[in-house]
Amino acid sequence: MEKRLSEAAAEGNVESLLQLLREDPLILDKTIVSCVSETPLHTASILGHVNFVKQLLSSKPELASELDSSCCSPLHLAAAKGHVEVVKELLKADSQVGSVRNLEGRTALHVAVAKGRVTVVAELVRVKPELTRVLTDRGETVLHLCVKYFRLEVLKLLATESVKKDSELVNWRDSDGNTILHTAVTKKQFEIVNLLLTMYPAEVNALNKYGITALDVLNQSPRDLRDMDIENSLRKAGALGAKDLLLITDDGLQDTLPQIAKKLSSKPSSSAQKPSPKHKHTDWLGRKRSALMVVASLLATTAFQACLTPPGGVWQDDYISDDKGNPVLESHIAGTSVMAYKAAKDYGIFMIFNTVAFLSSLSIILLLVSGLPLRRRRYMWFQMITVWIAITAQVGTYFITLRNMSPKSTRVQRMLKEVTEISVLTWLSLMGVVFLGNVARMNLWILRKYGYIKEKERASLAEEDDEELL
Repeated sequence: MEKRLSEAAAEGNVESLLQLLREDPLILDKTIVSCVSETPLHTASILGHVNFVKQLLSSKPELASELDSSCCSPLHLAAAKGHVEVVKELLKADSQVGSVRNLEGRTALHVAVAKGRVTVVAELVRVKPELTRVLTDRGETVLHLCVKYFRLEVLKLLATESVKKDSELVNWRDSDGNTILHTAVTKKQFEIVNLLLTMYPAEVNALNKYGITALDVLNQSPRDLRDMDIENSLRKAGALGAKDLLLITDDGLQDTLPQIAKKLSSKPSSSAQKPSPKHKHTDWLGRKRSALMVVASLLATTAFQACLTPPGGVWQDDYISDDKGNPVLESHIAGTSVMAYKAAKDYGIFMIFNTVAFLSSLSIILLLVSGLPLRRRRYMWFQMITVWIAITAQVGTYFITLRNMSPKSTRVQRMLKEVTEISVLTWLSLMGVVFLGNVARMNLWILRKYGYIKEKERASLAEEDDEELL
């Protein structure tokens, strides 16, 4: 009869169940006290047989609280599979079973959130709102699980239903002290980060137990294409790194990181302190150094490659004498440049431009990795000018290469001349605009430094100095 009962539960056959109950009214009681942990209600719940579940619960409501070998109730299984009608019947029979945790320390609501069962989550929260406050063994809330498993729709539902009544839930810290914002940044979930910062009261500068903020988590994680968008959202909301937080109180005493976290937690995220001009200046120089390193590396690589493969390539064989051993006028050696024999003057100019570009790029790289204290703006301008020289020299090698690799026909040469004139003129104009712009900014800086500009104007112009220069 137990086998027939299991088959009826798997098929959802209510008639078979009623027949078994008529034959043995105690068959469900035997199921409860047997050594087999999985009851017919577990089977029917996971398969979504609503009518069968109703009949079982009407005959034996105690089945709703029975657990299987993993300490999962039938509600756990129905919630995991998304059978909302079964969930409703189980909650009617015993609403307290919603608080039962399985071996993983998760309730039915935790399981439904992890699986992304929106309708089941809505029903569980409607019947027992206090389930949102139940934590996992790692101290995680249902919102942590939403972020952990990237359940954006469930997060919107829970935030709408729960956060309005319980704002502390958004900023709850797990066993590692991480809020859901820390977890969202770790998982590089830009949509959730943006949602937390724009719609819900997430503490943007909350510190975990290691003393780092969400911005620190982003900076310490492997780089990703979404990092720039996430960082822009965090900084727009007033996010700071732990080292940039204010460590000095109004009384002049130094605070510890936990004290700072407590102070920041008591303030709204909109009141987060903005970076000082010194920090903004440091950030500007750091970004500029990184950009110069990338550009210089690319220029050095290009110049080195141009030296190995000059225009026209290299000779593939030796040609020193004819068959009779007499020297010839067009002798050459394998591996040497063809252009050096055919157009020696152009080859010399090409090598000069290419060498200037190569050495200028290496100079920038050497200065950036030397460890010298070249962190002032004037030194950065000097390095930028060096990069301009390298780029200009690279432009010269391009046009020389283009000239020597083009056919010598009149039409092609005329077209090449026009292209070269227009390109050089455009390039010189662009360089002139950039140069004049930086000269103007330098003059403003000198005037401000020696007091020729009023204090009010100085404040507005100081912000412009923090913008990046081309």
